[in-house]
Amino acid sequence: MKKRICVFCGSSASNAPRYLLPATALGTLLAERGFGLVYGGASHGIMGAVADAALAAGGEVIGVIARNVVRDEATHHGITQLQVVDDMHARKTRMAQLSQGFIALPGGTGTLEDLFEVWTWAHLGMHTKPVGLLDTNGYYRLLLQFTDHMVTEGFLHQHSRETMHVDAEPAALLDKVLANLGPQTHRESPGPCSAKPEIAVPAQR
Repeated sequence: MKKRICVFCGSSASNAPRYLLPATALGTLLAERGFGLVYGGASHGIMGAVADAALAAGGEVIGVIARNVVRDEATHHGITQLQVVDDMHARKTRMAQLSQGFIALPGGTGTLEDLFEVWTWAHLGMHTKPVGLLDTNGYYRLLLQFTDHMVTEGFLHQHSRETMHVDAEPAALLDKVLANLGPQTHRESPGPCSAKPEIAVPAQR
């Protein structure tokens, strides 16, 4: 089975270089370590940066995108494969199915939704895949403080909080995520991780 890491991140074209550079570093590292990239399929912002870097380093890049948000000007047509699914729920399901681990980079509400859903699936025992958070320039500092507050107030178990691997450096975070890969992460999980895409479209080169 091909080893892949799913990366959740923003796609805004206005992302500052201080966020783009770590994304580029992560894309390069994934390819150099023999891991494919699964991501949201966009050509710009942090999404575009991580995909372009992985491709430049000779890596496999699979984009997964919902049919209702496919736009030629926003979709990356130089990646290894672009898979189109019915909706955003199917998109998250397919990305999880293709991957052995997850890393979230800076992003907006969509990135947070993706991150918290796969993290919750892990809490519920629906998969055993590692979940990582790249806290670039302290972007997620307040979010991490809030998760600690959830533990303090009894809404999140300390063990569950500790299952999210956090670092500010791409290489260090990737080391943590890869160190927590195991045989169980390669099995098909029940529920969301077992759905199949309706359409798989090879990207144009």
